[in-house]
Amino acid sequence: MTQHVFGRFVLDPGERKFLRDGQEIRLRGKVFDTLCVLVKNPGRLLRKEELLQAVWPNTVVEQNNLDHCISQLRKVFGDDDRLIETVPRQGYRFVAEVSNIGGNSTGTETKQVFAVPHIPSQEIRFFNASDRVKIAYSMAGSGPPLVKTANWLNHLEFELQSPLWASWLAVLTAHHTLVRYDERGNGLSDWNVQDFSFSAWVRDLEELVDTVKLERFPLLGISQGAAVAVNYAVLHPEKVSKLILIGPFASGWKVRSSPRGMERWNALHSLIRSGWGKDNPAFRRLWSTLFIPEGTPEQSEWFTELQRVTTSPANAAQLLSEMGDIDVFNLLPEVKCPTLVLHSRDDAVVPMHEGRRIASRIPGAKFVELPSPNHIVIAQEPAWNVFVEALGEFLEWEK
Repeated sequence: MTQHVFGRFVLDPGERKFLRDGQEIRLRGKVFDTLCVLVKNPGRLLRKEELLQAVWPNTVVEQNNLDHCISQLRKVFGDDDRLIETVPRQGYRFVAEVSNIGGNSTGTETKQVFAVPHIPSQEIRFFNASDRVKIAYSMAGSGPPLVKTANWLNHLEFELQSPLWASWLAVLTAHHTLVRYDERGNGLSDWNVQDFSFSAWVRDLEELVDTVKLERFPLLGISQGAAVAVNYAVLHPEKVSKLILIGPFASGWKVRSSPRGMERWNALHSLIRSGWGKDNPAFRRLWSTLFIPEGTPEQSEWFTELQRVTTSPANAAQLLSEMGDIDVFNLLPEVKCPTLVLHSRDDAVVPMHEGRRIASRIPGAKFVELPSPNHIVIAQEPAWNVFVEALGEFLEWEK
């Protein structure tokens, strides 16, 4: 039977199931039937008479029955309530891009849909940081340990079904026991936090390593997590065997930005405070456009939703502000372990010259340019193979 996928939703008419983020949403009979008719005819104006006949065949019902079903669907869609467009005095149009899995497509061409790769089950645990903030961490996979520092917005559970991060997790857990954690104020870690300082981020990593009782391991840092990784590697050279930095910066946006750059970041900071938590996802979509400009609609919508579920507007603003103050540039020559730096060529979040600058300051570091505009490389783009090959060679994965 055909399943219809749009954004974070899956509709299975044959099984009469409707899923949002993998969780079943129960709809009343006629509400479900109305959704089926809309989804099977994406982009087409469905006049009210046609919808009434399709949902209530051979039955005379009042138009307000249809209006009620549409209203119920919009409530279920929540932030995505604009998926159903009202054409005044005419009818309704379903405006989402629909992909079909299995069977024959009806009303739209069958398209490739992200399939979540196999990821070993993870075990989520917690530890209390020295300032009593509860930090969530997980371990998944097998083989030698690999520690990933926290980066801008993490959620240990939500990322497992991500069309963005799942491919990363599948590759890493295929070769390592991956240890990762939700940054303080994010995901499953405590949100009620007073100290968001960079020193607290480094301390959380130190205490995680002590909790897991790791002796020596490669350390992976993405975006601002790279600065945390650099600081930790300098403080604990006996622990870090190799260092991998992806899309990194050594100097935060307040330190490195020109006056025009400061205006841009200050504007983004204000938008987080004023619009991040609103029902309208437009503010959060701005970040999706910056981080993954070539992401699929599914990936972009997931990243937009990640921002909503992983932290509060106040925490997000505080984290961004603290990121601006980062400055580990003078520590770079003190890194003693083999280091790999990867950076997307046309990264709109962190310019590639920041990655090159880091690689030039770390003795013996290797720099790999990724042919991508995405801050987070995605599995569907050519840069993905370059990324995986460079990572595998550096970490000496068996082929």
